[in-house]
Amino acid sequence: MPEPDSQAADPPRSSDVTPPPTRLLPILRCVGPGLIVAGSIVGSGELIATTKTGAEAGFSLLWLIAIGCVVKIFAQIELGRYAIISGKTTLAALDEVPGPRIRGRGNWLVWYWLVMWLASISQLGGIVGGVGQALAISVPVTAAGRAYNEVADAQTLRKFDEYAGITPSDAGLVREQATSGTGEGSGTSEGSDAGDVTGSPEPVKNDSHDAAIWAALMAVVTSVVLYVGRYGLIQSLSTILVASFTCLTVLNVVLLQGQPRWRVNLSDFWEGLSLGLPEAVGGVNPIGTALATFGIIGVGAAELVVYPYWCLEKGYARFTGVNDGSVAWQQRARGWMRVMHVDAWGAGVVYTFATIAFYLLGAAVLHRVGLNPEKDTMVRTLAVMFVPVFSDWAAGIFLFGAFAVLYSTFFVANASHARVFSDALRVIGVIDSDEVTREKWIRWLSAFFPLLCLVIYLAFPSPAQLVLLSGIAQGIMLPMLAGAALFFRYRRCVPGLEPNKLWDGMLWLSAFAMLVTGAWTVLDQIWSYAK
Repeated sequence: MPEPDSQAADPPRSSDVTPPPTRLLPILRCVGPGLIVAGSIVGSGELIATTKTGAEAGFSLLWLIAIGCVVKIFAQIELGRYAIISGKTTLAALDEVPGPRIRGRGNWLVWYWLVMWLASISQLGGIVGGVGQALAISVPVTAAGRAYNEVADAQTLRKFDEYAGITPSDAGLVREQATSGTGEGSGTSEGSDAGDVTGSPEPVKNDSHDAAIWAALMAVVTSVVLYVGRYGLIQSLSTILVASFTCLTVLNVVLLQGQPRWRVNLSDFWEGLSLGLPEAVGGVNPIGTALATFGIIGVGAAELVVYPYWCLEKGYARFTGVNDGSVAWQQRARGWMRVMHVDAWGAGVVYTFATIAFYLLGAAVLHRVGLNPEKDTMVRTLAVMFVPVFSDWAAGIFLFGAFAVLYSTFFVANASHARVFSDALRVIGVIDSDEVTREKWIRWLSAFFPLLCLVIYLAFPSPAQLVLLSGIAQGIMLPMLAGAALFFRYRRCVPGLEPNKLWDGMLWLSAFAMLVTGAWTVLDQIWSYAK
């Protein structure tokens, strides 16, 4: 086993030792890693995968979504606990878990993470595509893009018109409510043939490249910002972007209750919490989508891996200091773990509310209307969720929010991948283990990964499917991380810092849920291919 100092992300020094805060306000000033992780979560998982699950399953899987947000936090904190007491990065810690290994090149968990990383970077290709779609709808840059927006807006709202009982003569007004709000090249003017297009079941072909142009621009900007950026910038930007749209989404759900046609009734909640399973309809399997969603909502496998890195970068392990066996060290460790608990659970409250809000919107609006967000109409379809409440402001509000959360995910996840991937190179012996080398690789990978995501999107322009692919890969890794969390709890926990029996019980429950999800994900895929 490598020496502790060679495994620490930033070896603690005596000058870094800092007493932990004991009052609530000072504790809140020290949170941050959870907010960064939330910035990564509230995007691909919540905005895309969760609403897609609601659109396909209705209210029946609300229970699965709620459990998926909460149950993994216990494993998240256990991984963070070991990072604080050891100062080791996640992959360095996972390399200690028993099992097959290549001597000096990492064990089975490290190598599967590399497989999951490939799926996760594909997910970010889908995310940058979603960002490009949102901007292409808001600010089309070509004449073809403006023409496509006009017709596609009308087609997307065809089912909304039918469900809401809006006559063809009034449909132009409703379609105008879902346009970009720029007032140029959008909406349906009287005398145009958009009404005929709307009535056609054939989807309009997108011959414009606006989404790709915007995706390329945002990828380049992100590459530059991450190359020169630091922890504080990442934390601040992700917090602002996520908080803004989360508030808008919750407000949308609340205001939706004032409209009888769209409100979420008590019977809908009971249906959603009854542990029922929906049936496949029209070749769409909501269970498969839900399982993929379970892997990435809340703290998915990728966030479980990256959370300790942000805890280390925030300084929790440095502030605790090297374990010298003293009572003072135990007190510091216990205090900084308390800070981490507040950080993790506080972020959990934020993304759980956001996740449930997105799911309810998908079930209350998209499922009832019969719309399913996918391919190059994904963002336009998601915007329909805001039409019942915000009317002609819906598109502008949603597109701002979609950009905020999707770009936040893209920004934070690329920063996270750069940190974990550089550490993976260190663990498998490709680069030197010193921090100077790793910091150099973090900077270059931070610049490279956004561009790689762009290439993936241009090659496979189907954002929702790329996101769900990552969900499947993360679902498979969940039971592996659950086993690792149990290993750290019972084989690496420092005497005097053990959690209580209730915590242990919840950790085992978390591990069981993650095991079931991983097994179900594999079996569902085998069954799907066997059909």
